[in-house]
Amino acid sequence: MRVVIAPDSLKGTATAVDVAGAVRDGWLTERPDDDLVLVPMADGGEGTLDAFAVVYPDAERVPVRVTGPDGQPVGTHWLRLPDGRAVVELAATSGLPLLGGVLRPETATSRGFGEAIAAALDAGATGLVLGIGGSASTDGGRPVLEALGLDAGDAGDADGAASAAAGGLRPLPPGGVVVLTDVVSPLLGPTGAAAVFGPQKGLPADRIGAVDARLAEWAARFPAVDPTTPGAGAAGGVGFGLLAWGATLVPGARAVADLLGMPGLLGGADVVVTGEGRFDEQSAAGKVPSVVLALRDAHAPAATALLVAGEVDAPLDAFTAAASLVVLATQTTGEPDDALRDPLRFATVAGQRLARLVG
Repeated sequence: MRVVIAPDSLKGTATAVDVAGAVRDGWLTERPDDDLVLVPMADGGEGTLDAFAVVYPDAERVPVRVTGPDGQPVGTHWLRLPDGRAVVELAATSGLPLLGGVLRPETATSRGFGEAIAAALDAGATGLVLGIGGSASTDGGRPVLEALGLDAGDAGDADGAASAAAGGLRPLPPGGVVVLTDVVSPLLGPTGAAAVFGPQKGLPADRIGAVDARLAEWAARFPAVDPTTPGAGAAGGVGFGLLAWGATLVPGARAVADLLGMPGLLGGADVVVTGEGRFDEQSAAGKVPSVVLALRDAHAPAATALLVAGEVDAPLDAFTAAASLVVLATQTTGEPDDALRDPLRFATVAGQRLARLVG
């Protein structure tokens, strides 16, 4: 059988690359002759760069040293794809885990992300794929644009983004800039960057209004850019900053699937395995499992769909055909916390048991 394994990460416990490999290893213990295709997935957050590296084995990791979210240097890398585009991941340059547990809700900066983008452009990147999940800051992306040459004193007037370019912001690469995000929040207001995501970054409730006002003042410098655009509030407003540069925001998981060539890889598949750490009501709203299964429906409708999840907390109506397999996959060892305590063992046993069931 041809088996496509396309999970997301088990957030906070195991990367999508490791999960896909563990499911494969477990599967092969039961069905060693099957043709297994690994397509570790991401939605623009942590693991996006690694997902591209697996599917494009000739891609080159380019080291870079940037300003971390706390202002201290961070050694990281970006990925040069064979076609000349660069993949840059915000989580690896300005991500919340880089703070080492010390949250900085009003001072954390996204500047390092801009510095990594600039480094990729300096190295000749013909286009950019930017993943913006997992940020530590709520700064509207202003430091990103400043790292890309924006003169903060000249940013924005009646011509919006055009005057930003006049203020020194470097031009987009010829292949354009695609921004991957699974967030649809606007920049401002009760569903915006400060109100929804600020508390996750340590922002006290009594400071949300002030930070939102600061973001509004920043947005006013770019009247041609609509702060209500879905995704403008992603990454603490980095989505808005990139819109001001002229980038295009796209739904992360679907765009990653397309960029990785998922539709073509599904051709001839007999089984499609996807997964995530927690399958809940949000999973149907553009998360990795829903995207993979929608593509299965379109490109391999006869393939059996299987879900590996550390926890299931939602109706399985959308997965009716595989519901019994889903439940078994989440109870691999009989220990309820196994997926969190030992995620790769969980994924390996899940792969083994799923292979046994379809065999």
